[in-house]
Amino acid sequence: MLGLMSEKTIALVTGANKGIGYEIAAGLSALGWSVGVGARDERRGTDAVEKLRAAGADAFVVPLDVTEDESVTAAARLVEERAGRLDVLVNNAGIAGGWPEEPSTIDLETVRRLVETNVMGVIRVTNAMLPLLRRSAHPRIVNQSSHVGSLTLQTTPGVDLGGISGAYAPTKSFLNAVTIQYAKELSGTNILINNACPGYVATDLNGFSGTRTPEQGAAIAVRLAALPDDGPTGQIFDDSGVVPW
Repeated sequence: MLGLMSEKTIALVTGANKGIGYEIAAGLSALGWSVGVGARDERRGTDAVEKLRAAGADAFVVPLDVTEDESVTAAARLVEERAGRLDVLVNNAGIAGGWPEEPSTIDLETVRRLVETNVMGVIRVTNAMLPLLRRSAHPRIVNQSSHVGSLTLQTTPGVDLGGISGAYAPTKSFLNAVTIQYAKELSGTNILINNACPGYVATDLNGFSGTRTPEQGAAIAVRLAALPDDGPTGQIFDDSGVVPW
């Protein structure tokens, strides 16, 4: 198996059994890559893999709950046994709170739950996969952020980001800050790490109220996953280019 996999780019996408994550997996598969479909629910992950394979993709399921240490460790072990390395990690898994949601009345458990998934989950998975990424000749990390996490956009008069968000938006600002620190730590390596803003996509995260399709939302993450070796690192992008922190 390792001999067969060595010729292909190996990617892992968390939260990839549906929505934007699924379309990222499909987009990377279209590049001829072998893609691990990270899914908290293994049955749903298997269904997504079967759908991708029916379309000609080289996909495999990776049971993965980003909030559980044991699950993440097992996922890293699975990728290592299958491929011996990891070329691309897309941290896509995330959850949302209520919207609008004022910080003065928010339930602290909601904040805790969102931070655990949207921030700590990214750190947990990234750290578990870094040893495998370091074995790659062209390693890439893409974190799924959002325009609502931009402090610059949040404080620019006239910019409408959909109202007050006491938990979800701050977790994306937190994620942006964490990504900057990873970029600083990895600056002496060949690992490129960037954040992606998919835009307002219609998924179950927002009750399918978005104005973009999951495929449209996935495009920037796919592009960042396939950056050349001299590509940018430590930045945040949408389809139009660099997004201000």
